[in-house]
Amino acid sequence: MPEVSRFFGIVVAMHYNDHPPPHVHAYYHDSMIQVSIASGARHSGKFPARAERLLMEWLSLHREELLMNWELARHRRPLRRIDPLE
Repeated sequence: MPEVSRFFGIVVAMHYNDHPPPHVHAYYHDSMIQVSIASGARHSGKFPARAERLLMEWLSLHREELLMNWELARHRRPLRRIDPLE
């Protein structure tokens, strides 16, 4: 599973040929969450509140880059790294 970004202990990744709708997988310690790129809605999983707020802030800043990576992943192309939240 290719990692696209890492910040404040949160790892954000995408799977190649994953199911729609476009989403990311994020990991924080023992927690995992799947979040829609377009809406920010949680598909599954649970995160601590602070980590989820940070993830949502990052997602809103990088939505276009994430959608571009989603298309790259669907075509099994190398994904681009996305700047972390600072």
